[in-house]
This record gives sequence, structure tokens and C-alpha cells, in this order.
Amino acid sequence: MKLNAWRGFGALSIRHKLLALGLLPLLLALPLLAVVLVVWGDSALDALLNTKIRSDLAVAHGYFERVQSEVGASTLAVAQSHTLVDAVQRGDQAALRRLLAHAKLHHALEFLELLPPDAAAIAAIDAASGEGLARVVLLEGVQFERIAPDLAGRVPVKLVPTRNAAPTDRTNEDRAMVMMAQAAVRALDGRPLAVLRGGVLLNRNLAFIDHINEIVYPQGSLPFGSQGTATLFLDDVRISTNVRLFGQDSERAIGTRVSQEVRDAALVHGQTWLGRAFVVNDWYVSAYEPLTNAAGRRIGMLYVGFLESPFQRLKWGVLLGMGAVVLALMAVAMTLALSFARRIFAPIERMTHTMQMVEVGDLSARARVPDSSDEIGRLAAHFDRLLDTIDEKTRALQASHDELDRKVVERTRELQSAQSQLIKSEKLAAIGQLTAGIAHEVNNPIAVIQGNLDLVRDTLRGKAKPVQAELKLIDEQIERMRLIVTRLLQYSRPGEYAGYVEAVDTEQAIDDSLVLVQHLLSRTRIAVVRQGRATRRALANRQELQQVLINGIVNAIQAMPEGGTLTLAARDAGDAQVEIDIGDTGPGFPHDLVSGAFRPFTTTKKEGTGLGLWISKSLVERYGGDIRARNRDDGSGAVLTVVLPAETQASSLPMTA
Repeated sequence: MKLNAWRGFGALSIRHKLLALGLLPLLLALPLLAVVLVVWGDSALDALLNTKIRSDLAVAHGYFERVQSEVGASTLAVAQSHTLVDAVQRGDQAALRRLLAHAKLHHALEFLELLPPDAAAIAAIDAASGEGLARVVLLEGVQFERIAPDLAGRVPVKLVPTRNAAPTDRTNEDRAMVMMAQAAVRALDGRPLAVLRGGVLLNRNLAFIDHINEIVYPQGSLPFGSQGTATLFLDDVRISTNVRLFGQDSERAIGTRVSQEVRDAALVHGQTWLGRAFVVNDWYVSAYEPLTNAAGRRIGMLYVGFLESPFQRLKWGVLLGMGAVVLALMAVAMTLALSFARRIFAPIERMTHTMQMVEVGDLSARARVPDSSDEIGRLAAHFDRLLDTIDEKTRALQASHDELDRKVVERTRELQSAQSQLIKSEKLAAIGQLTAGIAHEVNNPIAVIQGNLDLVRDTLRGKAKPVQAELKLIDEQIERMRLIVTRLLQYSRPGEYAGYVEAVDTEQAIDDSLVLVQHLLSRTRIAVVRQGRATRRALANRQELQQVLINGIVNAIQAMPEGGTLTLAARDAGDAQVEIDIGDTGPGFPHDLVSGAFRPFTTTKKEGTGLGLWISKSLVERYGGDIRARNRDDGSGAVLTVVLPAETQASSLPMTA
């Protein structure tokens, strides 16, 4: 392959070679630079988006912790208020209800309840790092309903089938995710009077999740029309989200689940997951962070993300712009290179054209490069002077060589004629005795067949009418056998056996030949295809032409024992010639026999004399024709072409009887 490439390069003109050397680095460097920029830009954009989503997650996490701190601080502030302590000590239930309702509204808490001063609860508060520390906890639905019955309707979440989610048999999520804090209500002497528990339910807390989204993605903070989203997960189920199911105005995707890949990373391995993810119905640049309870167990996730498609459109727009710039630079560079090359190499092209004119015989052609004094211009002037010298020397030698050439031509013609006669004499000597013996041995059975045929005809007389056509066909074939024997003999005595010439319809000759070989075709799976049509009639002996065609058709049939296609085509060719093609789809001629297929005793068959094509060629050549053999270029078989003079040449051919 490399050798062929170098040969192809070597065949180029000097201008094209230098253009290739000049443009190749540019054509390689610019696309390579574009590829590098594309790869770098793609990775840089991904890194930039990951950096942004990490920052967005940090903002969301900070707000989540701030709300968690506010829940703890609010619960502790209410527990330490003098009014609450006084109401607890007095046991005024009406005052306690009013006070807790006002505190819940004032501190934006969704539930506040007083519990008896259980020793375990007090111990748990004391064990924590300070009172009023809010935790994220999971409560069964029944547990939460006892704490805040008015909020119990927000707890159940029906699971929505989601692609790529982890397999599950659950259909509902009945647990509550609560941000909750506890604080002891103590008397002035430090004695615990009660336990105050307050917090916020995160299930379906749309105001809370929308506020996170507004903080992380305020209006206009995302370019190119991208939209930000935020979500709280209980395990892998969305319990609060502003992601929509089917578009901007559709219902929220509460109950859908995160993919198993993200779930395993965040909830199983405790990792923060960053990257592009398919969220419900679109691709988002996403960040997922696990949420843990007081025991450190991972119970859910906090998610933020924004639509990826606007940034992808930006990336492809930049890539297309870079591609357009590269193409424009390449076009400008090629235009300039071609322009300068045309100026530099115009003298060389003129010299090349001059050499071509000289080669075809125009010895007066000159380069005559105008206004060029550089090395190429001086070379062109020297080239013109060299042509002038050659022209003078050529004219001087031509006169002295003309006479010698004439004598050489005459002598060559005489030698060729003598050589042709010598070769033919050697051929005749080689087959002389063979042909005489064949003629004697074949003529005797022919005479017996003809005599018995005449006897049958005389005996049957009128009864022979039903088989008259068959008897006539036998007569014709006997006559053809006599002609074949005659053709063998004519090589030892050619002057005695020349056939008469007539105008033969090649299409009719082909039809007659097919009739005579029909018994061979009927035993094969060979399809006969007729192509073309000759308008001229061939000048030859009808019987000899039929013998040539039958010999070629039989050879083609024998080359296709498993079946194939026999192609017969006649056409007008050249000046007053007719060509007949006999083609097959067999294996073709062996490579070493293509040029010698017409030599006597040359054959590839186990049975046969190898005289068929040799006799056919000799018959055709007698009337000024020729036979050529070749294999098809695609290796699909062989073609035998019979070339005969057409009717307009009748006056130049022997008409003997």
C-alpha cells in the first residue's frame, strides 16, 4: 500500500507535488488543531459544568443546614421562653395551646408538641451536643400521625415507574422524612418540666424545595435558557421536587425514583455524585449528596441540577463555528497557494506543452517564456536553443536516412514474406501425412453412410415423407463432414480446395449453428443470450463460416459443464467489417495458452486433437478475416471474436467456385 502511494505521488506534476508539500501540513494542522480544540473544549466545558454544579450543591447544602439550625434554634427558644415555663408550671392547657400555635406560626415550624419529661428523652437531649440541635429523621406514617395528625396526608407517596431505577416490589412510600429538634422545658431550678418537640415535614414540602431552588438558581442566573431544579429524596424516591413530569406546566415528578447508578453511589457508597444524568424526562447536569440521620445512616439525598441541552447547543454551535473558520482558512490558503503556484510553474507547463508538441511531430514548437529572468526562465530559453539545434541536426540526418529506410522496408517485407511461407510449409509438412490418413479413414464411412441413406430413401420412397426433414438434415451433415475433411486436405494442397465467397447473413448463420448444436444445449443448464445485430453481411463461404461458429459454440459449451451463459453477438465494426463474439462463463483460457490458442495440437481437454481453433483461424484468414481469443477482464469467462470482411469489399476478394 505504501509503495502504491509513493508511486502515485511520483506520477504527479511538479506543481502538484509542491502544492501537496505546501498544503499538506496546513491541511493536517488545521483539522488536527480543530480536533484538539474540540476535545479540549468538550472536556473544559464538562469540567466547568461540574465545578458549577458542585458549587450549586454547596449552596443548597448550606441552606439546608441553615434551615436545620433554625428549626433547632426555634425549638430551643420556645422551650426556654418564660411564658411557656409559667404555663407548664400552672398546667394551663388553653394557654399552652395558644402559645404553641403562635410560636409555630412565628418560627415557621409545622409542628410543636409538649411531651412529659421522659427520662430517656431527657438523657438523649443531654447526650447531644447542646439542646435544640435539629436532626433529619425517618418516622413511620403511624408515628408521624400521632405527632402531627393534620400533616399526615402529605406523608404517603405513590411510586411512579421510572426507567433505570433499581428494581423494587414497593408501590408506595409511607415513611415521613422530618427535620426535627427536641429541647427540655426546665424550671428555674433546672428541674425538667417537659420536653418540647418541633420540626418540619419534608414530604411534599413544595415551599421548602422551591425556596432552595430560588436560592441556588435565582432568576437569570443560568444562561442560554437553561432551568435549575432541586429535589429531596427519601431513600431513592422523590418526596419534594420542582422537576416536572411532562413539561413546564405539568405536575411535579413526586414519586419518581433516581437511577440505580446514582442510588448505589450516594446511598450505598456514601459518595457525592456529579455529572450528567437523565432526570425523569430530560438530561441534566446533576449533583446528588447523601442525607444522614443522627446515627449516621444514609436515609435520603439532596439534589440540584440544571438542563444540559442549552449548553450542548452552545457547544455544538462553537464546534460548527470553529469548523467554518477552519474551512475558510483552508480555502483561503489553497486559493493563495494555487495562485502563486500558477505564476511559478507557468514556464514549466509551457515547456511541457512544447515537449508534447515536439513528440507528436511539430518540430517548430518553442516555449518562448516571456518576462522571466529567474532560473526557470533561463532554463526555458536554453531549452528553446536546444530544440533549434536538434531541429537542424534532424533535418540534416533525415535526407541521408530516407534512402536507407526505404531499402530496409523493402528488405523487411521480403524477409517477412519468406518467413511466413517457411512457417506455413513447416506446418503443412507436420500435418501432411496426418491429414491424408484422416481424409482416407473418414471418407470411407461417409460414403457408406451416404450409400445407405440413399438406399433407405429409395426403399421407402413415399413412406419417407414424414422423416424427409430428418433425412435432409443427415444429408447436410454428411456434406459438412466432407467439407471438414476437405479443409484438412486443403493445408497440404491449398490451391485445390479454395471455397467460393458469398454474402452471408451473420444472424442467419448464428441461428443455423444453434440448430445444429441444440442436442448439446438440451443436455446442459446453459442459457443462450443474443446481443447486438450486424447490418452488414459478411463475405465468406457459408459452410466454412458455419463450421467456424459451430466449433466456437461447442468449445464454449464444453467449457461450462455445470451450466452458465452462452453469449452470441454480431455487430458492424471498423471500416467494412463484421465481428461475431462467442462468449462463455467458464474458467477461461489458461494464462499461458491465451496467445497460443490457435497453434495446432493445442488443447486443454483430455479428449481432442487441438486442431479446431487452428482450422477455424485458417478458414477465416483465407477470406481476409481474423479470429481473436481473450479472457474477460472480470474473470467471468472467455470470448472468441470472429472478424470478417463486409460486403463492400467483395471486389477485392477471390470469388472461386
